[in-house]
Amino acid sequence: MSGFSVGKLVRRRWTAIVAIIVVAIVGFSIHRLHGIFGSNNVVSRTGSEALENTGFNPKHVLFEVFGTPGSVATINYLDADAQPQRVDDVPLPWSHELTTDEPTLFADLRAQGDGATIGCRITVNGVVKDERSTDNLNGYISCLDKTA
Repeated sequence: MSGFSVGKLVRRRWTAIVAIIVVAIVGFSIHRLHGIFGSNNVVSRTGSEALENTGFNPKHVLFEVFGTPGSVATINYLDADAQPQRVDDVPLPWSHELTTDEPTLFADLRAQGDGATIGCRITVNGVVKDERSTDNLNGYISCLDKTA
């Protein structure tokens, strides 16, 4: 009489049983690790409209170029839309103010004059952010503020 025996079944199919147990343990472990490391959490990001400034605190950016009295300069700067602007042969001192509601403004000012000295200054809401000068004849100068 041949009877059913668990021992015989285990001896014949032990590799399949071990594989099933290993897969079950690995699956359970992965499920637990997902919970520990937060991969089940939903990531939310703000929409682009949340990044817009509401306009309650506009920034006033003042570009200034100064130098030898009676000298002239060619001035390049980025406007409020980060578009390059150029002013040729402008008498010094020169200034230009930008007003923006944007959270940041890349303030870049460059000038080359025909005098013995030339300087530049970037002021944001009354605070000087960058100021440079040179005593070179026909000098070139640049001021930059990335966080205006």
